[in-house]
Amino acid sequence: MLLGEVDVTAPLTGLRRRLRQVSAIMTSVDTPGPASTEGRPLLRRFARPGAAALCGLLLFASFPPRPLWWLAVPAFALLGLTLHGRRPRSAFGLGYLAGLGFLLPLLSWTGEEVGPVPWLALVAAEALFVAFACMGIALVSRLPAWPVWAAAVWIAGEAARARVPFGGFPWGKIAFGQADGFFLPLAALGGTPVLSFAVVLCGFGLYECARQVLAHRRGAAVRRTAATAALLALLVPVVAALASRPLVDDSAEDGTATVAAIQGNVPRLGLDFNAQRRAVLDNHARRTEQLAQDVAAGKEPRPDFVLWPENSSDLDPYRNPDARAVIDRAVRAIGVPTVVGAVLTPETGKLRNTLIEWDPARGPVDTYDKRHVQPFGEYIPMRSFVRIFNSDVDRVRRDFGPGHEVGVFDLGGTQVGLVTCFEAAFDDAARDTVTHGAQLISVPSNNATFGRSEMTYQQLAMSRVRAVEHSRSVVVPVTSGVSAVIMPDGEIVQETAMFTPDALVAEVPLRSSLTPATRLGSAPELALVLLAAGGLGAVALGKVRTRRRATGEAATGADAA
Repeated sequence: MLLGEVDVTAPLTGLRRRLRQVSAIMTSVDTPGPASTEGRPLLRRFARPGAAALCGLLLFASFPPRPLWWLAVPAFALLGLTLHGRRPRSAFGLGYLAGLGFLLPLLSWTGEEVGPVPWLALVAAEALFVAFACMGIALVSRLPAWPVWAAAVWIAGEAARARVPFGGFPWGKIAFGQADGFFLPLAALGGTPVLSFAVVLCGFGLYECARQVLAHRRGAAVRRTAATAALLALLVPVVAALASRPLVDDSAEDGTATVAAIQGNVPRLGLDFNAQRRAVLDNHARRTEQLAQDVAAGKEPRPDFVLWPENSSDLDPYRNPDARAVIDRAVRAIGVPTVVGAVLTPETGKLRNTLIEWDPARGPVDTYDKRHVQPFGEYIPMRSFVRIFNSDVDRVRRDFGPGHEVGVFDLGGTQVGLVTCFEAAFDDAARDTVTHGAQLISVPSNNATFGRSEMTYQQLAMSRVRAVEHSRSVVVPVTSGVSAVIMPDGEIVQETAMFTPDALVAEVPLRSSLTPATRLGSAPELALVLLAAGGLGAVALGKVRTRRRATGEAATGADAA
C-alpha cells in the first residue's frame, strides 16, 4: 500500500456527529436522574452494552477469510468510547460482552464435530481475559496519554491468554487479523505484540482525537498536550508501519529451493477420519507418486524436497511394516528427502505427533516431536471432570505428549524449520527454528476435523504473519486444505482448494538474516507488559494518595472541631 493511498484523516470524517450522539446517549446512562427507570428508553439503557458487543463483532469481521483488517481500528475506537472513564466492575462486564462478541463467532469451528458445549466453554473462559484487560483499560483511561497505557494493557491480556491455562491459547491475537493489512510490516520490527499494539493504539488514538474535537466544539478547554498526545497515538502507528516497510524483504540471500507440498485429502470429514488412516496415507503416497510421474514427463520441475502434512500417516511406520513400505515406495519414486507427518505409538507412555525426515535411500533419518500439543484435542486435562459435560473426550483414548527439541531438518542442504499446526499460534515456535538456522519454515497441518469452517483461513493468516515476522518463506502442507506457499513478504503465490488432492511446486527464496523481531524475541512483549503494569501501578498509587489525603483532611477537620 502506497502512502498516497492512506488518508489518515479519513476515519474522522462523518464520525464527529455520530460520536456526539452516541456519547450523549451513553452519558445519560450514567447521569443521575429520577429514581424510577421504567420510562428510560431501551436505547439509552442498552447503548453501552450494545456498543461493547458491536466492538467484538467488528473485531471478528476484521479476521480472515474477510479482507477487512481495517475494521479493527474503528472497533478499538468504539471500545475506547465504551470504556473511557468507566468504573472497574462496569468495565469488566462490558469487556466480557466485547469478548463474547469477538470470540463466539471466531472460535465457532471448535464445535464443528463435538457440539456446542466445548465451544461455549472455551469462549466463556477466553472472554474472561478480554474482560480483565478491559477493566485495566478503564482504570488507566484517566491517565495522561491514556491510549498508550490502554493499548499496553490489551497486549498484557493477550500475553496472559497465550500462556494460561494449559499452556495458553493465542488464537485471536489482533496481529493475526492483519495479514492483508497496512500495519503488517511492524511484525518484522517487533513481532506480533508490536503489530497488535500498533492497531490497538491507532484505534484508541482515533477515539481520543474525536473526543478532543468534540470537547473543543462544545467550548470546553482542551489542553494542547492532551490534543497532541491523542494525535500522536493515531499517527505514530501509521508512520511506524511506513518506516518498517524496508524490513520486508523477499530477496534470495542464500539462493533458492524448489519445494513441493503434498495435499492428499481425506476420505471423509470429521473426527472419524482417523478410522480410515490407511486411506489417508495412501492418498498422500499416491499424490506424491503422481508428482514423480509429472516430473519425469517434464510437466513439473524436480523439487529439492517434499513436505507432507501433519497426520499424513496416522499409522506408525516404525511399528507398521505396511505403512513403512507405502511411504518408502512414494519417497523413492520422487527421489528427494520428504517430511512425513506421523503418529508414533510407543508400547508405553504417551503418543507423539511427529514429523519424520525420510531419505529415499536410507529411510527415516531424523524426527521432530510437536512441542505445543493442543489441550482437549491431543490431550485431555482433567479428563474425569470434563467427561461429565461431554463424552467426546473419550475419542482421545491416549494422550499425546510434547516434544522438547527445536525442529530443523537439513533437506538436501536447505535448513527447514518445522512448526506443526497449532504451534503457529505461539511466538516462540517459529522464532526458535529461525534462531537455530532455518532458512525456510514449514507449517504442516491437519484441518480435516474442522470441515469447511474458517479455521483453516485463520491459521493460514498466522503463517503469513510469521513469514513477515522472520523474513522467511513459509510452506503450509495441509491434509485437506488450504495448502499454500508464502513468500517472506507474506504474499501467497500458490494455494490449493479445500478437500482436493493436489501438489504445489514452487521455487522460493532462502534467507538467513534475522529481522529485529527475531533478534529481540520476547523483549517487546515484556516491555509492553511492564508498561501496562506501570500504568496500573500509577493508578493504584494515585488512589492510595487520594485516600491518604482524604484521611488527613478528615483528621484535620476533627481536630479543628
